[in-house]
Amino acid sequence: MGSVWSRAGDARARGVVLDSRWHDLPVTFVTRVGRVVTDIRPLRESAAYRRLWFGQTVSQFGQQMTTIAIAYQVYVLTHSSFAVGLVGLCGLLPLVLGGLYGGALVDAYDRRLVALWSAAGLWICSGVLVAQAYLDVRSVGLLYGVVAVQSALFAVNNPARSAMLPRLLPLHLLPAANALGMASFNLGFTIGPLLGGVIIAWHGVEAAYTFDAVTFAAAFYSVLRLPSIPPLTAAAKAPGLRSVVEGLRFLKSAPNLRMTFFVDLCAMVFAQPRALFPALALTVYAGSPSTLGLLQAAPAIGSLVAFSVSGPIGRVNRHGVAIVVAIIIYGASVSAAGFAALGLPGALWLGVTFLAFSGAADMVSSAYRSTMLQTAAPDELRGRLQGVFTVVVAGGPRLGDFLAGSLAAATNEEVAMIIGGALCIAALAVTVTLQRRFLAYDARVPTA
Repeated sequence: MGSVWSRAGDARARGVVLDSRWHDLPVTFVTRVGRVVTDIRPLRESAAYRRLWFGQTVSQFGQQMTTIAIAYQVYVLTHSSFAVGLVGLCGLLPLVLGGLYGGALVDAYDRRLVALWSAAGLWICSGVLVAQAYLDVRSVGLLYGVVAVQSALFAVNNPARSAMLPRLLPLHLLPAANALGMASFNLGFTIGPLLGGVIIAWHGVEAAYTFDAVTFAAAFYSVLRLPSIPPLTAAAKAPGLRSVVEGLRFLKSAPNLRMTFFVDLCAMVFAQPRALFPALALTVYAGSPSTLGLLQAAPAIGSLVAFSVSGPIGRVNRHGVAIVVAIIIYGASVSAAGFAALGLPGALWLGVTFLAFSGAADMVSSAYRSTMLQTAAPDELRGRLQGVFTVVVAGGPRLGDFLAGSLAAATNEEVAMIIGGALCIAALAVTVTLQRRFLAYDARVPTA
C-alpha cells in the first residue's frame, strides 16, 4: 500500500475521522504517554477507531465470561478435561473454513458490512446460550454446536475488524493500535473470568451468558457507527475458491509473513493450558469457580502489566527477534506453572504468577505479528491474510486445547503443562533454524 501517513491531512484524505478535541492534550503528557508508559495516540487520532476500541473492550467482558461458562458447564456435565478440550476441537474446522472464506469476503465487500452481519450472527449465538441455560437443557452436544457456529462467525468478523485498522489510522500508529487491541482483549480476559467465576458461583452459568448477550450490544453499536470501508480497487474479486487460493499463493512467496503464523502455532498448539484450568481449579487446587476465574485471568493480567509499559514497542524495529524471544519466555512460563502445580509451597499463586508472565510474553508477540501483517501485506489481500491470521491465532489454541486435554488424560494436568512448554520451545527452535531470515526482519523496510 502507499507510504506512511504522517499528517492529519493525509489521514482525512483516506477517510479517517479525526476529533480535534483530542489534539488539545498537553504535548508533555502525550510525549510521556507515548514514549515512557503507553502509546494512546490511536485513540486520539481517530474517532472511528476510538469507538471500535471502546465497544470491543466492553463486549470482551461478556465474551470471556461465556468462555469460562462453557468450559465450566462442560466439565460439570462430564467431569472430563478431555471433554473440555473437545470444545476447542469442535470449533476448529468452522474456524478454518470461516477464516479463509471470510477473508475473501472482507476483500470483496465493504468491511463495515461484513463485520456488522457477522456480529449479528454472534449475537444470536449468545441468545441461544442464554436460552439453553435457563431451560436447563444440559446438552454437551448443543454446547459443541454453538461453539462451532460461533467459531465460523468469529472467523469472518475478526478479519473484517483487523483489516479496517490501516484504513482508520496512519500506518506508523499500527504498532500502538495493536498493543491497544491486545490490552482491550486482555482487560476483558482479566475482569471477565474473575467476574464470571463469581457470577457462576452466585447464580449459575445462565447469569454469565446473559451478561455476554447484554454487553455485546456495545460491540455491535461500535461497528454500526463506522464509516463505509469498501475495497480500494474497483476490480475487487468476488469471494470464492480462486480468491482464497490467491491469498494462499501470496503467502507462498512471503516467508516473513509465513513465519509469523508458524511461530505462533509453536506456542498455541503445544503450550496452550486453558483446557486444563477447570481440573486444576477444582481438583489440583481444590478450589471453586472463583479459582477457575483466577487461572483464566492470570495470562491477561500479565498482558495488561506489559501493556502498561508498552511505549517502547513502537520503537523496536527487529520484530522477528522480539517475537522469538517473547515466545521462548511464553513456553518457559507455562512449564514453570506446571512445576508449581506439582505441590510447591504457595502453588496456586506461583502458578498464577507464571501464567501472568506467559500472558505478558504473548501480548508482545501478538503486537509485533499483527503489525508485520498489516504493514507488509497489500490492501487488496489484507482481508484474506487476516483470515489466515485468524485461523492461526484462534485455531492454534483450539488444537492446543485438544493436545493439552489428551496429554492430561494420559498423564495429569501438571505434567501436561510442563511437557507443553518444553515442546513449544523445541518446535520454535526448529522453525527458526529452517528460516533464519526471520530474525533479520526490520520494520523500517517491511518485506513480506
